[in-house]
Amino acid sequence: MEKAIERTLFASRWLMAPMYLGLVGALIILLWSFVMELWHSMILLPSLGVDDAMMAVLALIDLTLAANLVIIVIFSGYENFVSRMDTADHEDRPEWQGEVDFSTLKLKLIASIVAISGIHLLKVFMDVEKYADDKIRWMLTIHLVFIVSGVLLAAMDWISIHAKSMKKKGKSEAY
Repeated sequence: MEKAIERTLFASRWLMAPMYLGLVGALIILLWSFVMELWHSMILLPSLGVDDAMMAVLALIDLTLAANLVIIVIFSGYENFVSRMDTADHEDRPEWQGEVDFSTLKLKLIASIVAISGIHLLKVFMDVEKYADDKIRWMLTIHLVFIVSGVLLAAMDWISIHAKSMKKKGKSEAY
């Protein structure tokens, strides 16, 4: 009975696979948005001023960072929670694939979120007169919360790794 429960629990990880496939759909949505933003910018190119061109470029960077975030979640999440991808011999395999554990994934995610939040803030600062002061304060506060969260996650990981190495060191000295 215990073996059957354990096998069922272990097999349940495959319930995550459709979610990762769904994230491929999210990538398609981001690609569509990117192409539409690029097309819109190219149509308006003759009349774009410097500030408008910068805003268009920032929008494209924002979409690209979001797509990178989705790729990181798909690859790392699938490999950490479902199954290893059999792509070791593929010439285009990213170097980090297969090496990103859950801890590293968390840090990559928060770093991406901070970068995306920073791009949004930069877009606001480029067009600051269109935003109310309280909205800007909220955006800055949220951005700072993301930064502090990232630093705290990194600190917790460092403490955890340091504690594990001290524990191992203590065990090896005891022998």
